[in-house]
Amino acid sequence: MADRPSPFDGIDELLDRLNRQLETAARSWESGMEDRSRFDLSMGSSATSLDLTDEGDTFVVTVDVPGYETDDLDIRLSGKTLSIQGERKRATEDDGSDEGEESGDVYIRREREVQSFSRQISVPEPVDAENADATVNNGILTVELPKRDPDSESHEIDIQ
Repeated sequence: MADRPSPFDGIDELLDRLNRQLETAARSWESGMEDRSRFDLSMGSSATSLDLTDEGDTFVVTVDVPGYETDDLDIRLSGKTLSIQGERKRATEDDGSDEGEESGDVYIRREREVQSFSRQISVPEPVDAENADATVNNGILTVELPKRDPDSESHEIDIQ
C-alpha cells in the first residue's frame, strides 16, 4: 500500500499559527484600549464624535451635536473630568398627544424620537473652570478650557 499523506499532517502547524495570530491581535487590542481609556471615561460606545486638542494655553474639546439646542446640552467640569450630556425628546403637548398629530401631519416613518448621549473625558492637566467657555455653532459644540497657571508661590507644609 502506498504512503498517502494524512489530512491531519498540517493541522498542528495551522493551529499554532492561528494561536500566534490571536495572541498578537489580543495584545494589540489591549494596548489600544489602554491608550483610549487614559482620556475617554465614557461608558459603552457612543455615536457622538469628540476631539480633544491642546492649543498651548487652552484645551479645546469639539463635539458633534447636530440637531441639539443649547438647552438640550449639559456640560460639567469636575476636577480634570469634563462631562457632556445631551438629551432631545419629541415635542409633545400638555395632553400627551404628539405635536405632529395636533398639526395634522401624518407620519409615514418616524425615527427621530428620543436621542441622548453622554461623554466623559479626562483632561491631561488642571484647567481654570472659572474661565471655561462653550459655544454651539452649526451642530458643533466647542468647549475651551484654559489651563490653570502653575502656582508660582511655594507653600510651606508643617510636619505634625
